[in-house]
Amino acid sequence: MASMRHALTQAWNGQGGWGQALATFLLPLSWLFGLLVALRRRLYQHHVLQQKHLPIPVIVVGNVMAGGVGKTPITIALVQHLKAQGWHVGVLSRGYGREASDIQSVTSGSTAHDVGDEPLLIARACQVPVFVGASRVAAGLALLASHPKVQVLVCDDGLQHWQLGRDLELCVFDERGVGNGHLLPAGPLRESWPRQALNEVPCFIVRTAGDVGTNEFAVQRRLADFAVRADGTQRVLQSWGDTPVQALAGIAKPDVFFAMLRAQGLRLHHTQALPDHADLRQLCIDNTQGDVVCTEKDAVKLWPQHPHAWAVPLQTTLPPELLAAIDAHLAATRHTKLSSPHGHQTA
Repeated sequence: MASMRHALTQAWNGQGGWGQALATFLLPLSWLFGLLVALRRRLYQHHVLQQKHLPIPVIVVGNVMAGGVGKTPITIALVQHLKAQGWHVGVLSRGYGREASDIQSVTSGSTAHDVGDEPLLIARACQVPVFVGASRVAAGLALLASHPKVQVLVCDDGLQHWQLGRDLELCVFDERGVGNGHLLPAGPLRESWPRQALNEVPCFIVRTAGDVGTNEFAVQRRLADFAVRADGTQRVLQSWGDTPVQALAGIAKPDVFFAMLRAQGLRLHHTQALPDHADLRQLCIDNTQGDVVCTEKDAVKLWPQHPHAWAVPLQTTLPPELLAAIDAHLAATRHTKLSSPHGHQTA
């Protein structure tokens, strides 16, 4: 089964092998999936299904590719930029992988099992209100009821969550582009590309890796030169010198993280690649393998049991041109939405 998944993933990425035959075999299911997606879009376009708009601007950061493309670090960087510009920001998320299904506020006492690892990471990194829920509209209304000073909402994921009206979209790609161009399950696409937006909503294409096309924005990503523990203690990566460490990563591309650590000069005695959003409660760590180094996303799940693990932050820099375009769009919507009866103050 694992070999079949690997072959299919290669076929999704446009590579050959017998996975390509499997992808071809799955094409009828992709066509059916495409019809269902098109039907759902049409129901929203003809208002059979209602798209609901919140009283303040909403920015959705999402992707059309299945699997991780690096959108959560972009969400964090965007929220931090908006805060620096004086906006009161809130974040919405489904909370992928959490055990609960109700709407919850991410608090200092929340766990990844209650709210999801990415919302917990966003709340800790950005220090803004973060609410999770299957319905982002309901989660947004709950957030605004609890935090009436919030002026703009950023939705981490949700590009295909059409119930939530949005004022701006960021569609994130990595080096895979659109893969083989097929919809699930024969390909990696959640919807057809080029995509058909419900309304005339601006959509900026952002790339975390790979070639950047016309009217696309390249994001710069690098590991910090330090690591941090649960108690806030920091340590410069170079201080490990030739001392071997063990690295673990439960993200979409663990090998990329390991390569970045090696590029920073760390000597990895042992690496452990885990599934994305892996449950780390039962993870066994052999301390004889060296200090534990992990991603920030893993740390929010690892620290309750292993507070001495070292998390290495991923530093994401959004291009000035993209930030200027976002700022301009928010300024244009300021007087229409922020003057609504909801009573939110302007930035």
